[in-house]
Amino acid sequence: MAKDSSKIWTVFSLVSALGAAALAKQVVDRLWKVSTGKQPPENPADPDVEIWEAVSWAVASGVAVGIARMIAQRKAATYYARSTGHLPPDLQKDDQEA
Repeated sequence: MAKDSSKIWTVFSLVSALGAAALAKQVVDRLWKVSTGKQPPENPADPDVEIWEAVSWAVASGVAVGIARMIAQRKAATYYARSTGHLPPDLQKDDQEA
């Protein structure tokens, strides 16, 4: 049961994180267009992209995706815990049983 539980959590966690990252990317793209009037840089490493724009884009997109993934995984862990009665295997403390 513990191995099945671990596999379920791995898939559940991955799907929630990927979905959150995709949604965050769409939101940041829209906000960038509204606030700058330009498309977000396709490749911030391109020397033709101004450094302020590349850095701003990297910070904005990185923070948004990171926070969205963290929130999604926390929500997934809460749902998992309510469904199974215990935390996911990789979130259990040393003194908790699987």
